Amino acid sequence: MKKIIALLCVVAMIFVVAACNTQDKPPVEPIEGVYIALVTDVGNIDDESFNQGTWEGVVEFATKNNVRHDYFQPTEDSPAARVQTINEAIAAGATIVVTPGFLFEDVIYDVQLAHPTVKFLLLDGEPHTPDYATYFTADNTHNILYMEEQAGYLAGYAAVKEGFTKLGFLGGMAVPAVVRYGYGFVQGADAAAAELGNTADIELKYWYCGGFGPTPEIQTKMAGWYTEGTEVVFACGGAIYVSCLSAAQAAGAKVIGVDVDQASQGPEIITSAMKGLSASVVLSLTDLMNNGWEWPADYAGKTAVLGAAENAVGLPTVASSWRLNNFTVAEYEALFAKLVSGEIVVSNKIDAPPTVAIFVDYQG
Repeated sequence: MKKIIALLCVVAMIFVVAACNTQDKPPVEPIEGVYIALVTDVGNIDDESFNQGTWEGVVEFATKNNVRHDYFQPTEDSPAARVQTINEAIAAGATIVVTPGFLFEDVIYDVQLAHPTVKFLLLDGEPHTPDYATYFTADNTHNILYMEEQAGYLAGYAAVKEGFTKLGFLGGMAVPAVVRYGYGFVQGADAAAAELGNTADIELKYWYCGGFGPTPEIQTKMAGWYTEGTEVVFACGGAIYVSCLSAAQAAGAKVIGVDVDQASQGPEIITSAMKGLSASVVLSLTDLMNNGWEWPADYAGKTAVLGAAENAVGLPTVASSWRLNNFTVAEYEALFAKLVSGEIVVSNKIDAPPTVAIFVDYQG
């Protein structure tokens, strides 16, 4: 009997050891020599805008492929601070630096040459000198631009089809990406009005606030718009949507978000003109990895321009974010298909406002 008991104890210990070995296996070591660093622009990775959308793409890729990753936030909003933060990330071992937004254009122009072995992924811009006189993208850098005019078009079209006749566009700084959003919004509203035969009834206020952060001045301006009858405002530019949303909540009015799906910020946000930030980051980093952590020939020193055809712009169609009652998801998908096929072409020119039949009040 003692031998049987002893044998059972040994068997039990074997199972315990086996279980421990199964449950307590050390984590798999990240890929050696690869470290992705995101350097934020104005704001942080939870800004419900450009930084967050880009960071989510980094996390998705890095988690799936067991790659070390982290983010770094500049101490202030200045080119010098952004350069310093990039250098700090590289000193910490970063081999790939992801930078979201046009504020990094002149910064990357210099650092890409100072760190030729580091790979840079610049979203929403192309490297150039501060005076815009010279553009240059080194082979260790890849840029991604988006067809904001298409996303803006979809938002403007949807707003008018929904039944809104008094619209507003609130832009941040009048940089190319913001202007393309705005002019696309104007074109989309005009196209929908033409289809409905009510171009004379549509009015659109248009204004750049000159920054990308929320301010009392923006909120006051938007409150004035809403008081004057504006029903929905497309708030386009980082965190300025916060000021617009506060004004909309006080007025019982509506807002259209930008860059990412901002529906979670409040029921007042009826839709968002989005860029496929996360998806494009994952795609680029995957191709980088599959090419031995070197940019492929069609990436190195080049710029990709992504739009509807690449599923890189659009409106959110999940039930929790679709807050339009008259314009349906099916109608949206039909419109989107026309952008993909080229049946609808949205002008991306930013040197002058588009010629439209609706009334647009461009405010200084």
